[in-house]
Amino acid sequence: MRAVERRAKYILIRFVHGTLILHLGMSGSLRVVKARVAPKIHDHWDLRLDGGWILRFHDPRRFGSLHWTETDPDLHPLLAKLAPEPFSDAFDGEYLYRATRGRSVAIKQLIMNSSLVVGVGNIYASEALFRARVSPRRAAGRLTRKEAANLVRAIKDVLGEAVKIGGTTLRDYVNADGAPGYFRQKLFVYERGGEACRVCASVVKQFVQGQRSTYWCSTCQR
Repeated sequence: MRAVERRAKYILIRFVHGTLILHLGMSGSLRVVKARVAPKIHDHWDLRLDGGWILRFHDPRRFGSLHWTETDPDLHPLLAKLAPEPFSDAFDGEYLYRATRGRSVAIKQLIMNSSLVVGVGNIYASEALFRARVSPRRAAGRLTRKEAANLVRAIKDVLGEAVKIGGTTLRDYVNADGAPGYFRQKLFVYERGGEACRVCASVVKQFVQGQRSTYWCSTCQR
């Protein structure tokens, strides 16, 4: 094993002769255990390591996937068309502003599209739009250059804060140490439909957008 990297939601495990491309799905997890430990239900494969250890993949919902490539993984069909990483310099206000010109799609749906930027899921899209004071219903093409810059900054801030405190546990998510993510305690709108906005005390609203629940404050977000 030469290196372990990440691209979007894919884990890249690089070897001398190729690369494993792993997606954890909705409930997948990796654990390093002794080779003598018997697999449990929903343990699907083992990668043998040195010293009698194995890397074991556990996936109750079976949405995870494993792929092997002997060529440059960036050229693999799963990765080749992916957009910039949200923390990269390539993802900035000017990039988002240009990408939204002439687009009538709602801005929340656009920033969740991996052809624009990777890694902005439903929770963080709602939270970033709240911080940027932009309505999730707003047509992407109506964003001003200043709003695009504010939204990029909000996306980076939300994701950065979530990473620092282990992500967001809503149901059964835990990190590599088995601890839940604590970003839920900092959510301003997500899953707070019908509750008072933490900023203006208006009622947080909820609606379905692109088959996903969206939460927003119609007073704070325009």
